[in-house]
Amino acid sequence: MYYSIRHLTKFTYETPVSESVMETRMRPRSDSNQRCLLFHLSVSPRCTVFSFRDHMGNHIHHFDIPGAHAQLVIVAEAMVEMETPPPLPESLPVRAWNDLDREVERGDFWEMLLPSEFAKPTEQLQQLAAALEVCRREDPLTVLRKLNSDIYAWFEYVPKSTRVDSPIDHAVEAKRGVCQDFAHVMIALVRSLRIPCRYVSGYLNSRSEDHNRSLESATHAWVEAFLPELGWVGFDPTNNLIAGERHIRTAIGRDYFDVPPTRGVFSGHSDSELSVAVRVTASRTPPALDEDLPIPEEWAVLVEKAQEPLPPLAQSQQQQQQ
Repeated sequence: MYYSIRHLTKFTYETPVSESVMETRMRPRSDSNQRCLLFHLSVSPRCTVFSFRDHMGNHIHHFDIPGAHAQLVIVAEAMVEMETPPPLPESLPVRAWNDLDREVERGDFWEMLLPSEFAKPTEQLQQLAAALEVCRREDPLTVLRKLNSDIYAWFEYVPKSTRVDSPIDHAVEAKRGVCQDFAHVMIALVRSLRIPCRYVSGYLNSRSEDHNRSLESATHAWVEAFLPELGWVGFDPTNNLIAGERHIRTAIGRDYFDVPPTRGVFSGHSDSELSVAVRVTASRTPPALDEDLPIPEEWAVLVEKAQEPLPPLAQSQQQQQQ
């Protein structure tokens, strides 16, 4: 399967800012069963974009816009080839717990076992673990399958019910949240079983027949747990799915703090508004790689508007604020 992805991010400032420094994590990874064939990042106002890869293999782009601007528009375009992963067994042998412990004792997974910024044990989480009967039994895969479905059933999916920096207890107490919250809850519970678990940021190709809870017009988040003989296996507690060919990975980390799609600062005194739109289109035929991905017309207007010079009055006001 092939996917074309278009990801629009727009920052609008109430009054012009004098500089923006930003980094993005939007390029899909090339590993496991997926391969990024094409990627392009457009930034308005225009600037030079640099890139590097972190220790987890995530692609990070960063840029600096030193001139005054009233909005910042980022359009990421990607083409990804996805292979269908092999089917998972229904369960693993009981000895898998011992095999897992031996793997962990080697010390390769400590980063995905320790508490992290948004996935740490709390009293509320311990109460949830007791209610869901989270403990070592049967085999690791069976436990993870059940936990994935239990989180799906326990929590209500409510967009904007939490913020990106909301503590894990907010979702646990309200029994509602978004994909990021469900991923953090599952990560913390899985790590309590001494199973390495990590956060995955990316996109989900939603089809009408799937009845997914997550929004089609936004990025998505799920988790991956390390299992003996299987390696890293993806679980999507938001939609009660095993991550497969519709889950497109962009970045992996300990939790959301490591892999936000955008992270930056600006100089000036202004309130800002963030708008995000995502489009994922599937195709069974390979794309023509020498053709540019067309930007939707309404997105192109935003890019052009960001390039327009500020009115003289706005520039004057900006100079007075410095």
